[in-house]
Amino acid sequence: YKLCKVRKITVGTKGIPHLVTHDALTICYPDPVIKLNDAVQIDLGTGKITSFIKFDTGNVCMAIGGANLGCVGVIINRERHPGSFDVVHMKDASGNSFATRISNIFVIGNGYKPWISLPRGKGIRLTIAEERDKRLAAKQSSG
Repeated sequence: YKLCKVRKITVGTKGIPHLVTHDALTICYPDPVIKLNDAVQIDLGTGKITSFIKFDTGNVCMAIGGANLGCVGVIINRERHPGSFDVVHMKDASGNSFATRISNIFVIGNGYKPWISLPRGKGIRLTIAEERDKRLAAKQSSG
């Protein structure tokens, strides 16, 4: 299976609802509970939606754009700004909190359990000072 972010929900000809994902996949007759910015689990064999994850506070998400690219954390809250960009606040496993636009967020799991395998380090981004200390420690141990 693969996870896809819901980009658009429209009503087509003859009142048929359509769902468009981030990778331009269009699905007819989606579950009416699925809303914008949710993630849908799509079976690769049939192309049908098998399950979905709501875009809600307390769910695991990944930053897919902006300065926090690649960071994985839990959604703390969502600031709505009508006529402008909505801002989402996240907190990662090490306790660092950061904010980004809603378009840069991809929900990857319910609660604290991600539905995909995470990269090494579980998506926790080190600060510049922590990266420097880690590099110096590795250099001293090898040299």
